[in-house]
Amino acid sequence: MKYAQDIANATQEIFSSMIMLDVVPGEPFQRDGTKLLNGISGIIGLAGEVKGLLSIHLPNKASLDITTAFLGMDVEEVDEDVCDAVGELANMLGGSIKTILDPSGSKVQISMPSAIHGEEYAVDCLTDSESVAVPFTFNDQTFTVELQIGPKSL
Repeated sequence: MKYAQDIANATQEIFSSMIMLDVVPGEPFQRDGTKLLNGISGIIGLAGEVKGLLSIHLPNKASLDITTAFLGMDVEEVDEDVCDAVGELANMLGGSIKTILDPSGSKVQISMPSAIHGEEYAVDCLTDSESVAVPFTFNDQTFTVELQIGPKSL
Protein backbone atom coordinates (compact mmCIF):
# COMPACT_ATOMS: atom_id res chain seq x y z
CA MET A 1 0.00 0.00 0.00
CA LYS A 2 1.28 3.41 -0.97
CA TYR A 3 3.05 5.33 1.83
CA ALA A 4 2.89 2.43 4.33
CA GLN A 5 6.68 2.15 4.55
CA ASP A 6 7.02 5.94 4.88
CA ILE A 7 4.55 5.90 7.77
CA ALA A 8 6.40 2.99 9.41
CA ASN A 9 9.78 4.71 9.08
CA ALA A 10 8.55 8.10 10.35
CA THR A 11 6.70 6.56 13.30
CA GLN A 12 9.64 4.38 14.36
CA GLU A 13 12.05 7.34 14.12
CA ILE A 14 9.83 9.67 16.16
CA PHE A 15 9.06 7.10 18.83
CA SER A 16 12.68 5.99 19.24
CA SER A 17 14.19 9.49 19.28
CA MET A 18 11.51 11.53 21.06
CA ILE A 19 9.77 9.03 23.35
CA MET A 20 12.47 6.38 23.78
CA LEU A 21 10.06 3.60 22.84
CA ASP A 22 10.65 0.98 20.20
CA VAL A 23 7.53 0.38 18.14
CA VAL A 24 7.12 -2.45 15.66
CA PRO A 25 5.00 -1.95 12.53
CA GLY A 26 2.49 -4.58 11.48
CA GLU A 27 0.77 -5.36 8.21
CA PRO A 28 -0.75 -2.24 6.56
CA PHE A 29 -4.50 -2.26 5.98
CA GLN A 30 -7.32 0.00 4.90
CA ARG A 31 -9.45 1.05 7.85
CA ASP A 32 -13.12 0.67 7.00
CA GLY A 33 -14.51 3.65 8.89
CA THR A 34 -15.50 1.55 11.88
CA LYS A 35 -15.96 3.72 14.94
CA LEU A 36 -13.01 3.93 17.30
CA LEU A 37 -13.68 2.82 20.88
CA ASN A 38 -12.25 3.96 24.21
CA GLY A 39 -9.37 5.87 22.73
CA ILE A 40 -7.85 9.10 21.57
CA SER A 41 -6.81 10.27 18.12
CA GLY A 42 -4.36 13.00 17.18
CA ILE A 43 -5.17 14.61 13.84
CA ILE A 44 -3.35 16.79 11.30
CA GLY A 45 -5.06 18.12 8.19
CA LEU A 46 -3.27 18.33 4.84
CA ALA A 47 -4.08 21.12 2.37
CA GLY A 48 -2.71 22.44 -0.91
CA GLU A 49 -1.76 20.04 -3.68
CA VAL A 50 -2.47 17.16 -1.29
CA LYS A 51 -5.72 17.21 0.62
CA GLY A 52 -6.21 14.77 3.40
CA LEU A 53 -5.63 13.77 6.96
CA LEU A 54 -2.94 12.10 9.01
CA SER A 55 -4.07 10.61 12.30
CA ILE A 56 -2.73 8.49 15.11
CA HIS A 57 -5.31 6.34 16.91
CA LEU A 58 -4.46 5.10 20.41
CA PRO A 59 -6.46 3.05 22.90
CA ASN A 60 -6.64 4.88 26.23
CA LYS A 61 -4.08 2.62 27.97
CA ALA A 62 -1.55 3.08 25.16
CA SER A 63 -2.07 6.86 25.21
CA LEU A 64 -1.37 6.95 28.96
CA ASP A 65 1.81 4.88 28.64
CA ILE A 66 3.08 6.91 25.67
CA THR A 67 2.32 10.22 27.39
CA THR A 68 4.06 9.02 30.56
CA ALA A 69 7.18 8.16 28.51
CA PHE A 70 6.94 11.36 26.43
CA LEU A 71 6.50 13.78 29.35
CA GLY A 72 8.50 11.87 31.95
CA MET A 73 5.67 12.01 34.47
CA ASP A 74 2.99 9.53 35.54
CA VAL A 75 -0.32 10.06 33.79
CA GLU A 76 -3.35 8.14 35.04
CA GLU A 77 -6.27 9.50 33.01
CA VAL A 78 -6.91 10.94 29.58
CA ASP A 79 -6.67 14.63 30.35
CA GLU A 80 -5.35 17.82 28.76
CA ASP A 81 -1.72 16.62 29.03
CA VAL A 82 -2.59 13.43 27.12
CA CYS A 83 -4.51 15.38 24.47
CA ASP A 84 -1.56 17.77 24.05
CA ALA A 85 0.96 14.91 23.85
CA VAL A 86 -1.09 12.97 21.28
CA GLY A 87 -1.64 16.16 19.28
CA GLU A 88 2.10 16.81 19.30
CA LEU A 89 2.76 13.24 18.12
CA ALA A 90 0.35 13.85 15.24
CA ASN A 91 2.16 17.11 14.51
CA MET A 92 5.56 15.41 14.33
CA LEU A 93 4.19 12.61 12.15
CA GLY A 94 2.40 15.13 9.94
CA GLY A 95 5.63 17.07 9.46
CA SER A 96 7.49 13.92 8.47
CA ILE A 97 4.82 12.83 6.00
CA LYS A 98 4.54 16.37 4.58
CA THR A 99 8.26 16.21 3.74
CA ILE A 100 7.65 12.97 1.82
CA LEU A 101 4.57 14.28 0.01
CA ASP A 102 6.13 17.67 -0.74
CA PRO A 103 9.94 17.61 -0.83
CA SER A 104 10.06 21.27 -1.94
CA GLY A 105 8.07 22.29 1.13
CA SER A 106 5.89 24.77 -0.76
CA LYS A 107 2.93 22.80 -2.12
CA VAL A 108 1.41 21.15 0.95
CA GLN A 109 0.45 22.78 4.21
CA ILE A 110 -0.43 21.08 7.48
CA SER A 111 -2.96 22.26 10.05
CA MET A 112 -2.51 22.78 13.74
CA PRO A 113 -2.84 19.45 15.56
CA SER A 114 -6.01 18.48 17.34
CA ALA A 115 -7.03 15.54 19.47
CA ILE A 116 -10.38 13.90 20.04
CA HIS A 117 -11.24 11.13 22.45
CA GLY A 118 -14.19 9.23 23.77
CA GLU A 119 -15.93 5.94 24.26
CA GLU A 120 -17.04 5.84 20.61
CA TYR A 121 -16.08 8.26 17.82
CA ALA A 122 -15.18 8.39 14.13
CA VAL A 123 -12.28 9.99 12.24
CA ASP A 124 -12.86 10.29 8.51
CA CYS A 125 -12.09 13.25 6.32
CA LEU A 126 -12.94 12.63 2.70
CA THR A 127 -15.19 10.35 0.76
CA ASP A 128 -13.44 8.40 -1.96
CA SER A 129 -10.05 8.98 -0.35
CA GLU A 130 -7.11 6.65 -0.63
CA SER A 131 -6.08 5.49 2.79
CA VAL A 132 -3.53 3.33 4.46
CA ALA A 133 -3.35 2.43 8.14
CA VAL A 134 -0.27 0.94 9.76
CA PRO A 135 -0.65 -0.81 13.12
CA PHE A 136 2.19 -0.67 15.64
CA THR A 137 2.92 -2.62 18.79
CA PHE A 138 4.97 -1.81 21.87
CA ASN A 139 4.98 -3.52 25.28
CA ASP A 140 1.99 -5.70 24.33
CA GLN A 141 -0.04 -2.67 23.26
CA THR A 142 -1.14 -1.42 19.86
CA PHE A 143 -1.95 1.81 18.05
CA THR A 144 -2.48 2.82 14.43
CA VAL A 145 -1.20 5.62 12.21
CA GLU A 146 -3.44 6.39 9.26
CA LEU A 147 -3.04 8.54 6.16
CA GLN A 148 -6.07 9.53 4.08
CA ILE A 149 -5.46 11.36 0.80
CA GLY A 150 -8.31 12.76 -1.25
CA PRO A 151 -8.88 12.13 -4.93
CA LYS A 152 -7.03 14.38 -7.36
CA SER A 153 -4.15 14.84 -4.92
CA LEU A 154 -0.65 14.25 -6.24
